[in-house]
Amino acid sequence: MSNFVKTMTIRALALVKSFSKSQKRLALKSYSDQDRTVWFYTPTNHGGLSFADMSSTQHRLVLSLVSSGLSTSGFNTVAAIMGLDNILDNLEDFKVNFKRERGRDPLLYYISIFGDPGSEKEWGWRLGGHHISLHYSIKGLKVLSFTPSFFGADPADSPLLGPHLHRPLASLEDLGRELFTSLSGTNLQSALISAIPPVDLTTGNRSFVTDGDKPMDLIDLWRGEFEGDMKKLLLDLQKNAEKLLSLDESHIEAIKFSLEPKGVQSIYLKDNQKEILEALLNAYLDRLPDNMADQQLKNIRDDFDNLFFCWAGKKEKHQPHYYRIQGRRIFVEYDNTQRGANHIHTVWRDLENDFGGDVLKSHYSTSLHHKHY
Repeated sequence: MSNFVKTMTIRALALVKSFSKSQKRLALKSYSDQDRTVWFYTPTNHGGLSFADMSSTQHRLVLSLVSSGLSTSGFNTVAAIMGLDNILDNLEDFKVNFKRERGRDPLLYYISIFGDPGSEKEWGWRLGGHHISLHYSIKGLKVLSFTPSFFGADPADSPLLGPHLHRPLASLEDLGRELFTSLSGTNLQSALISAIPPVDLTTGNRSFVTDGDKPMDLIDLWRGEFEGDMKKLLLDLQKNAEKLLSLDESHIEAIKFSLEPKGVQSIYLKDNQKEILEALLNAYLDRLPDNMADQQLKNIRDDFDNLFFCWAGKKEKHQPHYYRIQGRRIFVEYDNTQRGANHIHTVWRDLENDFGGDVLKSHYSTSLHHKHY
C-alpha cells in the first residue's frame, strides 16, 4: 500500500474510533449511500458531522485525515480558506446568519466517512464546508478518485499588516490571467467565448456533468429549500448579480458546458503559452501528495494536445472574469465575478471518474432525483 494511502486509512480508523454512538449516526454511511455524490460549496449543511459537534481532539483527527490526502501547500491552503470565514464575517459587519446561529462559522465544516476504511471494498471520505469540498474514493492500494475537488476564497484578496495581501488562490487567478493576456489574433478570438462571464461556475455543484449544463441559480446551491426573507435574499442576489454583469441568455448559451470543448486548443499555443498552461495546471495539482500529483501530471502531458482553454469577461484584475480548461477527462473551472471580482470559486473534476467512477451514475442520469444529481 502506498505510504499516503496507508496513512490515510490509519487516520480514518482513528477518527472513526473516536466517535460516540450519536456521532457515528451522523458521520458514518455506506459507500452506496446516495449522499456520497451530493456536494456543496456554499455555507450550508454539507452532510455528516460538523466541527461544532466534535471535541478539539476530534478536530485534530479530522485535520490529520485531511492532511493525508493533500500536499503541505494544499493543506495550508485549505486551512487558510477555512479561516476566511472570520474575515468575511467582519467584512459583512457580523450580520449574515443564513437562518442559523452564525452565518459565517469556521466550525461548520463537516466530515463524512463512506464504507469501512481499510476493508477490501471501496470506501471514502468527504470534507465539506464553505468554499471547501474534498472527496476521496479508495479501494485496496489506490485512490480511485480525488474529485470533485473544490477550493474557493471570499475575499480572494484581503489586506495583512504592511504591503501584503492574503491570497490563498493567487496562482489560480494570476496564471489564468497571464495565459489569457498572452493570446492574440485567432487564438484570442477562439479563447474568448463571451464578453460577459457567468455569475458562478457553469457546472455548479451537480453530481455529474452533462452536455448542455447551464449555470445554476445561487438559491439552488444549498441543501434544502429556503422560504421567506432568506429566499428573497438569494433571489435578489441572483437578480442583482446578473444585472451588474449585464448577463443575458446569449451569454449563458455561449458559456454553458459542452462535451465538445470550447476555446483555443493547446496545439495552437506558442511554446511560452504552453508553459503557462502547464504551470496553471500544476498550480491545481499542487494540492495533491507528490505521487498522486505526478501521476495526474503524466496523464495531463499524455493528453496535452487535446486540452482547450477558454475565457469569459475582462482581463483586468478586479473585473469579472471566468475560465475553464477541458480535455478528454480533465475539467477545471474558475469563476471570479462576485463581490467586485474578489470572490473566487474553482473546481477540478474528472469527466469520467468523479466519485471513483460511481456505478450509480447511469442510474442517476436516467432517473428523477434531487436537483444536484
